[in-house]
Amino acid sequence: MIAPLQAALTARGYTDLTPVQTAVTDPDLAGADLLVSAQTGSGKTVGFGLALGPTLLGDEPLFELADAPLALIIAPTRELAMQVKRELGWLYAETGVVMASCVGGMDMRDERRALARGAHIVVATPGRLRDHIMRGSIDLTAIRGVVLDEADEMLDLGFREDLEFILGECPDSRRTLMFSATVPAQIARLAKTYQRDAVRITTTTGESQHADITYQAMTVANHDAENAIINILRFHEAPNAIVFCNTRAMVNRVTTRLSNRGFPVVALSGELTQSERTNALQAMRDGRARVCVATDVAARGIDLPNLDLVVHAELPSNHETLLHRSGRTGRAGRKGTSALIVTAKVRSKALRILKGAKLEAEWIDAPSADAVRAQDEVRLLSDPIWTDPVTEGEADMVAKLSAQFSADQLAAALLRIHGLRHSAPEHLSPVTGDTAPKARAPFGPSVWFSVTGGRDQGVEVRRLLPILCNAGDITKDDIGAIRITGDTSFVELKADSADGFVRALGAGMQVEGGATVTRLDHVPAAASQPKPRFAPKPSGKRVRDDMRPAKPRGDTKPVDWNDDPAPRPRKPKPGDAPKGKPRHAKAPSTLEKAIKDGSVTTPKKPRHKASGKGKPTSGAPKAGKFSSKKNKARRAAAQGGGQPPRRKA
Repeated sequence: MIAPLQAALTARGYTDLTPVQTAVTDPDLAGADLLVSAQTGSGKTVGFGLALGPTLLGDEPLFELADAPLALIIAPTRELAMQVKRELGWLYAETGVVMASCVGGMDMRDERRALARGAHIVVATPGRLRDHIMRGSIDLTAIRGVVLDEADEMLDLGFREDLEFILGECPDSRRTLMFSATVPAQIARLAKTYQRDAVRITTTTGESQHADITYQAMTVANHDAENAIINILRFHEAPNAIVFCNTRAMVNRVTTRLSNRGFPVVALSGELTQSERTNALQAMRDGRARVCVATDVAARGIDLPNLDLVVHAELPSNHETLLHRSGRTGRAGRKGTSALIVTAKVRSKALRILKGAKLEAEWIDAPSADAVRAQDEVRLLSDPIWTDPVTEGEADMVAKLSAQFSADQLAAALLRIHGLRHSAPEHLSPVTGDTAPKARAPFGPSVWFSVTGGRDQGVEVRRLLPILCNAGDITKDDIGAIRITGDTSFVELKADSADGFVRALGAGMQVEGGATVTRLDHVPAAASQPKPRFAPKPSGKRVRDDMRPAKPRGDTKPVDWNDDPAPRPRKPKPGDAPKGKPRHAKAPSTLEKAIKDGSVTTPKKPRHKASGKGKPTSGAPKAGKFSSKKNKARRAAAQGGGQPPRRKA
């Protein structure tokens, strides 16, 4: 390893490298293209920083004067790009590195000036980097190494064309490193196209994914989802926590609620400007804020220190997003908790997501108000302020307080001050039923009953089930399969409940609506046939919709669909001869008859010569031009060729 990089690791407190860092720094892989898949939070940033060292520096401990960039680091989001820049900044601090960033939301003029001054490493997002390339702001002729960080996320965000353009503009002799949490087919195709004999590296820790993260599925009532967020934050009192929502509207709602309750909270969503996002993350890092409410896209790739708690205020759409969200905690050996708020409406969705992620969650109730107060008591009594010795500056005030107030008064004052510093917990409604979902037990021995009436009479399972339960004094757990045929319905009951069901129905064995129930001594044939998912298609020759006869009305005899319908009249075509005389034929006028006989000829329209002003100077005027009585003289003059009378002034 290059000496300045080793010194930086030692100064940072690194004693051992993580598995991914050890794999990418293998001397046998120096100069080779790499396709690396590793878990979130495994130290990939430092890993590719160490892997690029020999490619950029060679045998020299220091960089030469900065000119055209030597390396490109491409990340999906602005936050991740700035985080990578900070990490590589301390790693290469002793090498004299000059770094520049090209990310969306920043002033492009400042970035162009920084690139013009020269840089060794450029960290960028795909869209902004492509803009600089097309504008000629960056020179890629000297590129020795390209790193695609979180490549799968970049493809998910729609940056495929940008990545292909950027890689196509880089020299063919470059070294390409792709880092991705997973390697789907599209990542493999991208690697095959733009990498040369890439070495595939998959690092595992020997444990299950996210082994340092405790998953808890917390059941709450449907109306207590937001109250549960407050109690979870208060119960854990984590130094840093992040609350994930699915929409910007939900982010604003939760942020406002937590702010009103006294939580130091910031929001992180796509509608914020770059400066607002930067300030929010900086507030989390320096301790001014402890809770960050964010959407999935806004929180991609961010790494917050001491992030011990992740709360899923709304469940994600798939298990990949769940793993990405939870991966913000439990990083680099730290422990973390991922809490899923599960209401009755989303219980099945939570089970599906956890199953897809291959995770075992602990199903518990959300912390109640009493549980939060008990946890506050534990934290208060275990605080080191009780055992720390009294300092000289505190001695005088301690003596005054002890002399003026009793021990009970001092203890009460301490509790009140502690209560003012923390928000009061919310009261949560009790959740009915078991907290953990249970699989239905085997049905066991059963007895079949028939009920008169079936599909032809409009019988449905959702209506038949409560009728049988009310009439037979049973529950839905006593009923197994229900099969509905054309005119009969068949119901399976537990053998232990059959006798009580018959006694409750009485001698008539009838239920609501007059349907008769009969106990069977055999399994009906309909029970062995699966319920059809779709209605069977009609057999026979298919009839076009435009050939179907009209529906019968009134007492009209129904039409047999198998009979050939009468052909519809064909519309007349342009070449067809007219049929009959038109209904409103107009008789020809006397002038039209004369013209047809040839006794009258129509005069041709005279050709007018244009004068200098473009108006006709001769020829008969148009019909109707001088039609009023006032202009008789003008009409006569025009016909006779004389001058028309002048108008009075």
